[in-house]
Amino acid sequence: MTITAPSAATARPGAGMKVALFATCANDVMFPQTPIATVKLLERLGCRVEFPMEQTCCGQIFANTGYFDEAVGSVKTFLRAFERYEYIVGPSGSCVGAVRHQHEMLARRAAGDRVGDRVAAVASRTYDVSEFLVDVLGVTDVGAYFPHRVTYHPSCHSVRIAKVGDKPYQLLKAVRGLDLIELPNAEQCCGMGGTFSLKNPDVSTAMAGDKARNVASTGAEYLCAGDNLCLLNISGVLNRTKAGVKPIHLVEILAHSEGDN
Repeated sequence: MTITAPSAATARPGAGMKVALFATCANDVMFPQTPIATVKLLERLGCRVEFPMEQTCCGQIFANTGYFDEAVGSVKTFLRAFERYEYIVGPSGSCVGAVRHQHEMLARRAAGDRVGDRVAAVASRTYDVSEFLVDVLGVTDVGAYFPHRVTYHPSCHSVRIAKVGDKPYQLLKAVRGLDLIELPNAEQCCGMGGTFSLKNPDVSTAMAGDKARNVASTGAEYLCAGDNLCLLNISGVLNRTKAGVKPIHLVEILAHSEGDN
């Protein structure tokens, strides 16, 4: 497999590929710039991107808190929306991880093996955008330009559930002009954790404080991650402490090219 393309911007490694955008409900409601950047990036690499209008929440919040029956509706909706696609790509390690590691269990429990097999097949074709770029398209240089100091927070779900590994680092290191600064205790949770922050607010606040102090210590201009809710949690502390570090999703950096504002 080729990992670094000579010029991904011109090679268009995704030419002829049809990709379904799994925007995720949090991005759709609060961070629309992220799915927009995902489309921009994938189209620049030659992919034809479609947005299935049926999609809704992946149901992770229900499943994480034990409301399995209530989560089944989201699983069925995901199946209807995405089953016809060979590639399903989302800008969230958390939601992609939930699809791959919760949907099959929920489907088999509620509807048996026949539906469970269909759900498992769709889940196996669902990718976080970083692993789609590296593992499927075979590129790390996506033609991005971002002349800033950046530190990267690997979210818990992207590392431990979706298991995207070092792919975000590979992609960031290939961005022209970007100065990637190591984040101390990078894989330590930020305290968001879906409903964890609601059930354990004091512990969550303390964890976010630790993470924010580590981010501020790097002197970075931007804090980057592959999940916007982690960025939301950490940037809340950074804003209150006037640390001057701006949050940005990984794909927004990768979509940025020379000449963009």
